[in-house]
Amino acid sequence: MRFPKTIRHHKSEVVIYGKRPAYPFYRISWKSGGKRQMRSLGTYSEALAEAEKKVRELSAGDQTLSLTAKEASDALAIRDALDTFRKRTGQSISPIQAVTGYLEAARKLAGRSLDGVVDTYLSTLAVVRTKDLGEAVEDFLALRAPKAQATEGKRSVLNPKYVANVESWLRQFANAFKGHKLEDLSKDFLNRYFKAFDELSAKSRNDRRITLRLFFKWCVRNDYLPVTHRLNEADAMVMEAKEDGVIDFYRPGELRKLLNGSSGSMRAVIAIQALAGLRLEEVLRLDWSDVFKVEGHIEISSAKSKTRSRRLAEICPSLAAWLEPHKGSTGKVASQWETPNGYVQAFTALREKLKIPSRKNGLRHGFVTFHYAQHQNENMTAALAGHSPTMLHGHYRGLATKDDAEKWFESKPSLSDLEQAAVTHGKKRAKADEQR
Repeated sequence: MRFPKTIRHHKSEVVIYGKRPAYPFYRISWKSGGKRQMRSLGTYSEALAEAEKKVRELSAGDQTLSLTAKEASDALAIRDALDTFRKRTGQSISPIQAVTGYLEAARKLAGRSLDGVVDTYLSTLAVVRTKDLGEAVEDFLALRAPKAQATEGKRSVLNPKYVANVESWLRQFANAFKGHKLEDLSKDFLNRYFKAFDELSAKSRNDRRITLRLFFKWCVRNDYLPVTHRLNEADAMVMEAKEDGVIDFYRPGELRKLLNGSSGSMRAVIAIQALAGLRLEEVLRLDWSDVFKVEGHIEISSAKSKTRSRRLAEICPSLAAWLEPHKGSTGKVASQWETPNGYVQAFTALREKLKIPSRKNGLRHGFVTFHYAQHQNENMTAALAGHSPTMLHGHYRGLATKDDAEKWFESKPSLSDLEQAAVTHGKKRAKADEQR
């Protein structure tokens, strides 16, 4: 018999090779999947039977014939592994899903171990806990409440008024969805909630948005919301551009009336706001030692500044004249008012008595407006007022003339004012000495 011998079936064929002195076996060879496959057998009859079987399988399109023995063994192992996975998890995954999914993950990981990345992810994965919305709000507020309380000699971490506003807004939010869990919240909930505030200003709505974002962030840290909650992506949570409010300020003649019509601490507070540019809250935190400690300047320490940054406010000649009777004073500049509201009520009564219209933050706005008009230097004015130059340039430019500015900063007390202030201050000091 001559070798090689070809066995054909339709268009398929398998070749039988005979024994050789160096290789005492018959071999059959065929092509499948573009690869040449080969198998050895001991006798010719075995080789012929296997060749006839293979050629018919090839003709029928059996692709498993392209697998090597190891590849076939691996395929069976994969089948068993997927079957075990199905029994343990209840999930059925096909071999092609397993392979393509792994390869895509390996491509994205760029050489990093898939097991290692999964272990790292699982170690940082938080289990979200069910929490009633109202309870979460109260827990959040309870943590913040102590920060609004000032300790002796120190200012509170958070402004009490701001903390009170946050409490009001969050409790209102919780009541709007009473009985709901945090996990119930959705973007649709937030869109409906903000419909009730259409009449408010953009700033007021933005304040509520900032508060909710703060609350949601705390919920994520405490595993009450998943980090992927997306509530902040609700249409109603998009921050709005704020309308620019009109800057209003007292005129030089009105400042003169306010100073002449007041006395004592009231006059000092008005003068410091109008002629040194301090915010009302900053003035009410001042001690007289802050006013006279640094020659020619009022020191606003970080503990008393709104921005919590120390700065020095220049004492101009007019302000120095108004403050002269108070040299040697001790204690708070505005000791007679326990709260800002107390001062505001007293100032309102004075303003109405003098028939001067209300101008929100009009004294400080007056200082910034007239100082900028006088010096035309936004950096200098901003540094004194504790503003940013950009904000000052955008809001105060061109509001007053240099002549108006000179009138504002020339609001000095008359001789009779000084004499009366000195007498009043002397009586107060004598009374304090008697009490000591």
